[in-house]
Amino acid sequence: MTTTATTTDSRETATIYVPSAEALATVLAPGVRPPRPSALSASLTFGWRAILKIKHVPEQLFDVTAFPIIMTLMFTYLFGGALAGSTREYLQFLLPGIMVTSVVMITMYTGVGLNTDIEKGVFDRFRTLPVWRPAALVGMIFGDVLRYILAATVILAVGLVLGFRPGGGAVGVLAGVGLLVVFSFAFSWIWTLFGLILRSEKSVMGVSMLVLFPLTFLSNVFVDPATMPGWLQAFVKVNPITVLVDAVRSVVEGNPDASAIGWTLAASAICLAVFGSLTMYRYNRR
Repeated sequence: MTTTATTTDSRETATIYVPSAEALATVLAPGVRPPRPSALSASLTFGWRAILKIKHVPEQLFDVTAFPIIMTLMFTYLFGGALAGSTREYLQFLLPGIMVTSVVMITMYTGVGLNTDIEKGVFDRFRTLPVWRPAALVGMIFGDVLRYILAATVILAVGLVLGFRPGGGAVGVLAGVGLLVVFSFAFSWIWTLFGLILRSEKSVMGVSMLVLFPLTFLSNVFVDPATMPGWLQAFVKVNPITVLVDAVRSVVEGNPDASAIGWTLAASAICLAVFGSLTMYRYNRR
């Protein structure tokens, strides 16, 4: 069915096509509309998207492969002889801490990737989809969990080659990696919030490094805090990275520290509740 509209001066003619009900029925999908995907299904789908991005741009794995190897080798052979008298002995102390440092520093790329997608307009399309609203953000971090596990695995493999021997065996190592992944998942929401607030990926990276360097280096990762000045020890003791390193070290060595493990899980829950809520508030109002 067509109608013709003519302007008042009769010089221009516009033809408007109005489809009939029969014509619409032939192009629309018959049957019942498919159900809306669940929150978990939508999140896993976006997580798969994050993994596919790694597949198509494998250079993204540099920070979870080469970077951890460089960190492990550099600090083992730079500080091992000076601090412990033996690189092998120092490695027993260092490796759980350097695993925490490497994985926690990798979390900042969650915010960088989110900011890049926002600048490209990708998240504007996601917001129009009939799915659970936070699925795009949760799924993106689900995909990053694979990066955390890969980085931890690479560091452990290098450590075993260099002479690291975990007293807790395979169970202790798995428990340590599990604690680290749980904390890193919660910690990632801080950078997700930064990715929504800041205007460029360079800004996100700059602010993230400004926060991460004091947290990771002013901790018990490289040396015993007992050798530090009193004012610095006060900061190190309340540093969440210190508590996380204590928890991971204890389970990897086969002597679980219930207090450190409890505080690590509590810090993860608080971080997720606070920054996850702020992130979703900002995301919904953006």
